[in-house]
Amino acid sequence: MRAAFSLSFFLFLGALATAAQSGGTSAPPLNPGWQSRLAALLPATGQTASVMRRQPNLTILDLTRRVMYVQGNREALNKVLSDYQSGVQPTYDERLGITREEFKRYLVIEEELVSSGRTVRLPVTRETSRLTFGDAPGLDGVLKGVSIDLRTGEMRVPEGYAARPIAVAPNTAEDGRLPVRSGFQWKIKGSDSKIGNGVNGTMNLLQLTDDQIILSYKRTSMIARKLSEGEIILSYER
Repeated sequence: MRAAFSLSFFLFLGALATAAQSGGTSAPPLNPGWQSRLAALLPATGQTASVMRRQPNLTILDLTRRVMYVQGNREALNKVLSDYQSGVQPTYDERLGITREEFKRYLVIEEELVSSGRTVRLPVTRETSRLTFGDAPGLDGVLKGVSIDLRTGEMRVPEGYAARPIAVAPNTAEDGRLPVRSGFQWKIKGSDSKIGNGVNGTMNLLQLTDDQIILSYKRTSMIARKLSEGEIILSYER
């Protein structure tokens, strides 16, 4: 994995899908030729991928500017900045000239996407018009039985539900977001109390500007009244 990326863009993706479902800001339309793009981004049979994980990252936002504006103590500010750069949780100092509550607002914990150091060979079956995921050590069953129709883009899951993709708009990595060139997102949700099946999940398939591909699926699942939660984030190149 070349670098760590902020996961704030995944929050943006969630907001995008929510807006699309609620009739708010419309999602970018699927452009002509999207089927070939989808097929090219999805993993190949036996694809080797890096398993990623979320890592908290502390960020100081505009604290220096604020302390200088209120003419706070520079020594106290330097101590905060030194702790931050050393990876130590900064502590409040009243000499900064701001309140403790204001100080907390300037400390933002974001999540980065980093390699777990593990790789996995993806158990993928590609047929003429469908790709189906199997399971393997390290995948924890999250993708098992998930399939995608390569003609319609429809994603089907073992719980018995389906969803069509929306396009993900390009992003230039401003504000710490993932530098996305293009991609797709599926939001899948449904439940049946009679048989005890249900699912609420999101799959993202993103190509970054450096040609890395990020495939993530997070879902809460119930099959035959057995509840499970899971998330897998993978990085690979095609």
